[in-house]
Formats: sequence, C-alpha cells, structure tokens
Amino acid sequence: MKTNHTNSPASIEDRKDKGNDFANQLQTIFQYLSENVATASMVSDATGVPQKNICRYKRDLEKANRLWELEKKICKKTGFKAYYLTTDPNKAPKGIAQLNLFNP
Repeated sequence: MKTNHTNSPASIEDRKDKGNDFANQLQTIFQYLSENVATASMVSDATGVPQKNICRYKRDLEKANRLWELEKKICKKTGFKAYYLTTDPNKAPKGIAQLNLFNP
C-alpha cells in the first residue's frame, strides 16, 4: 500500500509559504504594470508570478477599472499577438467613463 504524505506538516508549511506569496502577487503585478506596459507573459517573466494567476488578477483589476488593455500587438516574449496592459491611469485609453468620475 502506498502512503500519502500530502497532509504531512512539511507540505502544509509549503502551502502556507505559497499562500503568503499568493497574497502579494496582486500587489506585485499592479505595481509592475503601474511602471511598465507589458503583456501577461512579460509580467510573468519579470515578476515570477505564474501567468495563470496574472490572468485571474487581470480580470479582477479590469472589473475594478484599475487595469486597461492598451493595444494588441506582437509580444516581445512569446512572438504571438497579445494585449499590452497597464494600471497607470495616465496611460489608459481616452474616453473611459470611470476615469471621468474622478476628474472634475
């Protein structure tokens, strides 16, 4: 019979450490995209945050009107077409209604 060690104290500690990293990932990508314009693949490469997580945070930030897709062009990392992203409101496409709420 094979023993399952997934509930061992060592693996629980591993998950706890990953959870702490996970909690900081949103802040990491938000900060990176406030200073850089990049695709999700480029953000993943620069920050170490897995691309699948970036896609989830991208959706959440878009719903909160804190992230914008600037243009779709060839990604410098993958060579495929992808959206370049930013969280910098000064770089957001003009005509976004939510931005006008904060400007008199």
